[in-house]
Amino acid sequence: MSLQSSATRFADYFVVCGLDTSTGLEPDQLSGDNLQCPPLDRPFKSKVLQHVPENVPSNPFDKTAVGMLCMPQGLGFCTQKETKRPRFHSFLITKEDGSRVFGSALTFYEEVRDTKICAAMQTLQHMYRAQPEDEHEEENQPSLQLRRSPKVTKRSSPRQSVKVFDSKSDTLYVTKCLCLITQYPFVTAQKEYLRQLYEAVEKPVKSHLPLECYVYNILFEVPLPQPGRSMKFYGVSRPVFTQRPISITTITHGVSELPLFDFSLWDLCRFLEVKDLILLFTSVLLEHQILLYSSDYQKLMTVAECINVLTFPFTWQHVYVPILPASLTHFLDAPVPFIMGLHHGREKRSELTLPSEANMCFVDIDDKTVDVPEDLPPFPHHQELKEELVRAINLYKVSLGKDSSKTPSPKKSGSNKEESTISRNESWTNMPERMEILNQSEAFAKISAIAKKTGVWTSIEEFSDKSEKEKDLEIKDSSSMGQRQIDHLKFNNMIREIFLNHFLHLFSSYETFVIQPTQDMESWLTNREIMQNFDKAAFLSDQPEGYLPFMSSFTETQMFATLIDNKILCHFDEVDPNLRVFDSRLKILRERLGEYITHTYSPCTTVEDTEKMLEKRVVYIDHVSLRPHTLEDLTSPASVETGFFPQIETDVLNVQITQQPSKRESAMWRRKDRSMQHSEHITLTSEQREKYLQDARLKHVRQPKLTDMSAAGMMQTNWKFVETLLQEIKNKTKRMLVEKMGHEAIELGHGDANINGVEENTMIASLCDMLERIWSHGLQSKKGKSALWSHLLSYLELQDCNYGNQCLDSNKLAPPEHWNHASHISVMSLSPEGLQDHPSQIKTHRRKGSTGRIELPTLTPLPSSLAYDMRKVQQMVDIRTDVGHARAWVRLALEKKMLESHLKELLSDADLLRNLYKRYAFLRCEDEKEQFLFHLLSLNAVDYFSYTNSFLNTVVPYKVLIYPSPKFGCSTTSANPWISFAGQHGETGVIEIPKGCLEFNVEHKNLGILTTLRIGHDNTGLTPRWLVEYVLVRNELTGHLYKFPCGRWLGKMVDDGSTERLLVAQLLPQHSDTYDLDLAVASSPPNKALSPNSPKKSPDSGSLSIPEIQERLGHAINNLVKHFYKPEKERGNLTYLLCGEQGLVHCLELVFQYGFRSSRLFRNKFFIWDYLEKVKQYFEGVLTGEVRQALSEGARAGYWIYCNFLLKINSATESVGKDGKFQIFVCVGIRDHILQKLLPLIASSPVTDQMYEENSFLRNYSHINYLVHILSTLEEFQITLESSLLRGLEI
Repeated sequence: MSLQSSATRFADYFVVCGLDTSTGLEPDQLSGDNLQCPPLDRPFKSKVLQHVPENVPSNPFDKTAVGMLCMPQGLGFCTQKETKRPRFHSFLITKEDGSRVFGSALTFYEEVRDTKICAAMQTLQHMYRAQPEDEHEEENQPSLQLRRSPKVTKRSSPRQSVKVFDSKSDTLYVTKCLCLITQYPFVTAQKEYLRQLYEAVEKPVKSHLPLECYVYNILFEVPLPQPGRSMKFYGVSRPVFTQRPISITTITHGVSELPLFDFSLWDLCRFLEVKDLILLFTSVLLEHQILLYSSDYQKLMTVAECINVLTFPFTWQHVYVPILPASLTHFLDAPVPFIMGLHHGREKRSELTLPSEANMCFVDIDDKTVDVPEDLPPFPHHQELKEELVRAINLYKVSLGKDSSKTPSPKKSGSNKEESTISRNESWTNMPERMEILNQSEAFAKISAIAKKTGVWTSIEEFSDKSEKEKDLEIKDSSSMGQRQIDHLKFNNMIREIFLNHFLHLFSSYETFVIQPTQDMESWLTNREIMQNFDKAAFLSDQPEGYLPFMSSFTETQMFATLIDNKILCHFDEVDPNLRVFDSRLKILRERLGEYITHTYSPCTTVEDTEKMLEKRVVYIDHVSLRPHTLEDLTSPASVETGFFPQIETDVLNVQITQQPSKRESAMWRRKDRSMQHSEHITLTSEQREKYLQDARLKHVRQPKLTDMSAAGMMQTNWKFVETLLQEIKNKTKRMLVEKMGHEAIELGHGDANINGVEENTMIASLCDMLERIWSHGLQSKKGKSALWSHLLSYLELQDCNYGNQCLDSNKLAPPEHWNHASHISVMSLSPEGLQDHPSQIKTHRRKGSTGRIELPTLTPLPSSLAYDMRKVQQMVDIRTDVGHARAWVRLALEKKMLESHLKELLSDADLLRNLYKRYAFLRCEDEKEQFLFHLLSLNAVDYFSYTNSFLNTVVPYKVLIYPSPKFGCSTTSANPWISFAGQHGETGVIEIPKGCLEFNVEHKNLGILTTLRIGHDNTGLTPRWLVEYVLVRNELTGHLYKFPCGRWLGKMVDDGSTERLLVAQLLPQHSDTYDLDLAVASSPPNKALSPNSPKKSPDSGSLSIPEIQERLGHAINNLVKHFYKPEKERGNLTYLLCGEQGLVHCLELVFQYGFRSSRLFRNKFFIWDYLEKVKQYFEGVLTGEVRQALSEGARAGYWIYCNFLLKINSATESVGKDGKFQIFVCVGIRDHILQKLLPLIASSPVTDQMYEENSFLRNYSHINYLVHILSTLEEFQITLESSLLRGLEI
């Protein structure tokens, strides 16, 4: 049972932390070397002075973690010259099992009366002043490694004010901390209690009980509020109120409340602008690294907890440290998603050194700025969310303060004091009290110290703005919660309901796509990692276009996977409380909007219902706790002296906690027993189940271990990070392979090996993020926002110097800023000729035509070096950041199937690795590095177009090579040739080819994957005819090579008389060797020519039987049907399905060719188009009356449509040959859905009997019915032909 469910008391421990005078001043070595700082600014080791009770069985006391988080920066010293305001902050400790313990700490200054401590401080002061000036100036040099945020980053000159302590004239103060440890975050109540306890010491009153009485009361007599109840308990001078929402398990109908949350969302809206809040919220949902930055610990905790609760019903599954102790700042280079809070002192944001920022969301709370990763997708309905939040803020700005959008940001200053600014138009009611203003005045502090010594006054509280009447009201025993506290609760409720409403709309149909297991729980848990629990492809296909960038990334996160796992587990075990609330709210939403909820957003309507339950609970208090009272066993209570928190008596407070379980607890244990029995029935214990779940969900390193700061402990934690990365690499590459190869789609019945383009792009972007985290782990020093790109630049600089025979020390590499200009790039030319100094990279194979007249073009292989790809990426003008360059390089290398080889080359420089990375870094772990490269190598098994489909505005160089046939002396033409080619993202237009030129380059905006090429000439000159075997087009960036088979004549009075032909692309496999490439091109079988063939050239026409032709027709039509049943964003190339190999045009050619009468009858010059022309002549004769035939109205209309159709094709395509016209006839007939209506009319004409044998396809009535039926399946689709297919013809 979790700690939270077993807690019965409001607080578990009371703790006092501070200076242990028995051990003296101990430097806090875990915070780094701070000897260059003035002694008053150095951190000293704090200790837990007291904690009561000694131990709570359900919540063991973690002395190290509590001491570290109560005073995260150790002990602080000051003199009477400085402000000594108490500070409050809360914290949490996440244990290794995932359970959380909460703490509330009030830190204040207490006078040091121990003469040894004062003498030690004086000695340190003398030693500091005696140090040479140049030793202090070392602090001006930037640190290579992030350590504790120092309070002083520069040596102060004599002119500047330096904190000094003179034991003769100054009073020394040191921080002390009072803390409550609880298992529920009742932050407001704990803060009020600690504040009253501090006031009892700062301003003692004789009527007060001994301090032990108040501590005993909060620990042993104040119970934990029951769900759905409110409670009042007593502090020292005033009552304290708290409440707890009703549990979902007790609600049978109506709206359920959201779980307990007691931090202030109003403060969150004050700290951040609404637009920045939404950006931070989006980054958390996509599980980026989140770093919060503030000088106030409570701000760090508030923002972390608030943003975490807004993700309900999802929960953060990774490292979560809202307050990062100074001794743990090295964990910022953890290569895993995290939410961490970093405290800063006097240093500026620009002076902060972080391992990597490529995948980091940096939140400067004091400056109210949020820097998010590049290409962060927008949250769906983000505009509606922003408007709702602004309305909520405006609704409560009168009762809770000013609108966050107008709240001024705190000024940055070198002072360690907390500053606040007040605008001139701000009303007095919103200004700080005069007491706070006096507290911030250094002059008043000096006067106050003199006045206290002379006895003029005892406390600054005497200057409080509150009247006596107000003070009496405070002490008065109120019967209900204050209105301001109620308004805070209402505002929290409203904001949480708004965010939950957005999740309800986004995932209203998620249950439909959950794949329920068919096996038992044990089998499911065992095979969890290799099973798919959510039909993501179908879910994403149901989303609007604008949602996809966010939704495709979010469905890959761990928090989404955990919710789906919990949904499946509810069939075996109890329902997760968060999921229960979400499902109940979803049911209410469906009742209001219907079963099918559209993707339009409707505003939140549940605020009023939950607010009523809240008001009822906070206005009428359900439980009043016992008042503090005198303790009988208290023999020697601690005496209170003004300004000093005494050593309390622990004997009376160390009570052995023995509690009899209540009836409710007994019932809970009975349910637990039944759960255990169920687990035993499937031979799986609860502990095994939890272990399986944790392994399956890949929760790895959830939390840095605070209790083990030894060298061995740190090494073990870093080793866990390395193991985590390796496991993530394995799973990510495996998932990318499985998704790309289509195994999951086939198992789900889709039968398709293609995946959503957005989904593929998301997985590749996730791979880029993972590589950045790997390269950020264990960095010695940071050179740019992208650790990967910085490493690449360093390697390239070394390589360039090696090629130039120059010696370069890897410790003195130029920073990345030097690479922003092209002038710093070139040592080797970007052209292949520039690499001639390295003959091993170039292989040539030239061949001549058989007649020896011409030399066919030679395709020289592209350079395969890492440097070549880097320079290509650096030339991209549309990318201006290091992160963008790194991602473009990864995408390019992945598409070229060279990612593994490039990274292997990069990591081969061991000297550079040692200079850039610490010993524990992932990249310096040899075995893990080899496994990492092996997993990346597996990605070469599939084809990615990650670069081609991502950078559509990049200008791409294409190399075009035309291979004419050397036979018949027609390898050249006297005409003026031209060419144009098209891809998925556009076409080039007509490109004139110089006469006799067979090889040339074309630069054009990225066309995407090439689909078609049209080649032709103007048929001028003495010998215009031209026999082209094929054309090659290579993308010079990605290396993709496309072959466009032709094998046909271009020219009038030859072949079918066509002077231009449309060719369909074949993507050839990538080859590193030129000879192999040449063989691959030459060995392409002639029957794969994708330009339509004449009957005499088709070897298939006579060899295939009618059933085989019907089978091919079925496959062609089935491919077209599947094409249109896919979402539009997932469809492939329609032109290839129509005109490509085994496409519909080719299959209909086989239909028309089967059963042709002997070719000798037509002297080898007859084409399908000739047959269609003869049918047209017959139809025209019937329509004009020259041929007598009885016609129905339907047949007459069909005859007219057919004749008009062919007339348009003939008049619009003068340069297109007969086979090209047949291709247009089929494609336009399919587009306009008339082909299946014309075929019976064509087949029934007398021309068919004359030109086809009796056993032909067209003369068999059942075969024609089959053809009509199968073509009719395309009538429901709207077919849009590629412009290159018709070449702009208006048909």
